[in-house]
Amino acid sequence: MSMPHHRYRPYETVDLPGRTWPNVVLDAPPIWCSTDLRDGNQALVSPMDSARKQRFFELLLRLGFKEIEVGFPAASKADFDFVRTLVENGLIPDDVTIAVLTQARPELIERTFEAVAGARRAIVHLYNSTSETQRRVVFGLDTTGITALAVRGTEMCKELADESDAEIMFEYSPESFHHTELEYALEICEAVAGEWRPTPAEKMIVNLPTTVEHFPPNVYADRIEWFARNFSRRDSIVLSIHPHNDRGTAVATAELGLMAGGDRVEGTLFGNGERTGNVDIVTLALNLLTQGVDPGLDFSQLDETRRIVEECNELPVHPRHPWVGELVYTAFSGSHQDAIKKGMHAQQRSTSEVWDVPYLPIDPKDVGRNYEAIIRVNSQSGKGGVAYLLASEYGLDLPRGLQVDFAQKVQAITDAEGGELSAAELYELFGTTYLGVSTPYELVSYRHEADESGDRLSAVMRIGDERVEFRGEGNGPIAALVHGLGRRQDISVSVLDYHEHAMSTGEDAVAAAYVEVDVEGLAAWGVGLHSSIVTASLRAVVNAVNRATAAREEQAAALNAFDPV
Repeated sequence: MSMPHHRYRPYETVDLPGRTWPNVVLDAPPIWCSTDLRDGNQALVSPMDSARKQRFFELLLRLGFKEIEVGFPAASKADFDFVRTLVENGLIPDDVTIAVLTQARPELIERTFEAVAGARRAIVHLYNSTSETQRRVVFGLDTTGITALAVRGTEMCKELADESDAEIMFEYSPESFHHTELEYALEICEAVAGEWRPTPAEKMIVNLPTTVEHFPPNVYADRIEWFARNFSRRDSIVLSIHPHNDRGTAVATAELGLMAGGDRVEGTLFGNGERTGNVDIVTLALNLLTQGVDPGLDFSQLDETRRIVEECNELPVHPRHPWVGELVYTAFSGSHQDAIKKGMHAQQRSTSEVWDVPYLPIDPKDVGRNYEAIIRVNSQSGKGGVAYLLASEYGLDLPRGLQVDFAQKVQAITDAEGGELSAAELYELFGTTYLGVSTPYELVSYRHEADESGDRLSAVMRIGDERVEFRGEGNGPIAALVHGLGRRQDISVSVLDYHEHAMSTGEDAVAAAYVEVDVEGLAAWGVGLHSSIVTASLRAVVNAVNRATAAREEQAAALNAFDPV
């Protein structure tokens, strides 16, 4: 059964020979205008009260916004009172311009100018809907009638602006630009500009919204470039774009709209807004940052920004939300973790300031995150993730063979129990597996001597309930221990692999030693930690021998339990 596709009309394309926007590379930020306090607020189940609005306003100031749409003052007493609070209490910095929205109706325009009286500077944003459907269904007017509404509203705004003590910048939006014939959108904007009469020195804003996103981003870009080519006063306007996210492509729409000639973006933090939301300014700004462009906004404490927005909007930000979600800098996949581990190591060794780590297009620290949550271990993880957490949290630089061995044990637990293991849980498991294996052998004390002829070791070992002393010789303390232990217990022990490193610097630095041994055909790893590298190495050998011995005993028990019948 097919869906009723015949009920819907395909979008119209734009005849735009020689379009130039596909070749444009964005190298500067746009003018940013936050609409969180108006467009975002009207989409909330529980609209913000004055205290939440003021907290949000203060956040926008800290982030660096210079244009903030603070409300629709003619639509509600709450919005009107909030604008008056900002103005009367001197809460608007001199370099910040507030914006207020109004429909093209005389009583609403008057009320709007009352709201901004006394402000140093304000944007009065006039709009009326212009699409064919809205003209026919909502207003019952033809294009002449709709244009007359816009021009009369502009005329009134101009008169009140001339009388106002505030410096007024005028903005006009042909709302539903997405469904308005291009020629008519141009015609009505020309008529409005003809009434307002902007100049290159005193511009007006022409805002072209995708009020309901109806076509792909490339079509919007074509419409913007077409409009910019044909508008007669292009040097006298700020061309603004206002994408919504109904098709899920608002960010791409905004980026292509800027490539096509847009100067300014209206949007909200994290994309809150009606239906699927407005364009997400945080994503847009940080996308620019990843291309080496200063976004002109400060998102260096992004988690704090998210927390305030969530509290003010009473809406959660998705954990996979671009750049800010709880999990967006976290890898669970083994192959991703391995690449990140190697990339972080290479970055630390590099002298380059350019960030270049697989799977992490932005350095989490640049937005106020730490590296603790980059890698988290669950059943999908591998040796790289496990090794990264032990290295980053506990200074343990596991050799590759030990990484593989330990990852298998972690995998067995996560497969059986589900969920994930924290770094602390990994370290506890690592310790019980490789560090604290004290049976059947436990090194109690030793005395080590070395000269030109080699190394000699006298050791006291606890074997079960018995304390025994033995001696060994070799070309190093490990070889001497293996020699003496093998002779005392009549077992064949050979060292397969050995690594050591200091876990920190200074006189009190702890050394880590990693040893893989073979005990009569069974291999096992052991680890030792101590301020003395010799002690750490000997403990690692004993732990490894204990683990290999236990594995031999388990193997023997399994063979004895096998019944061929």
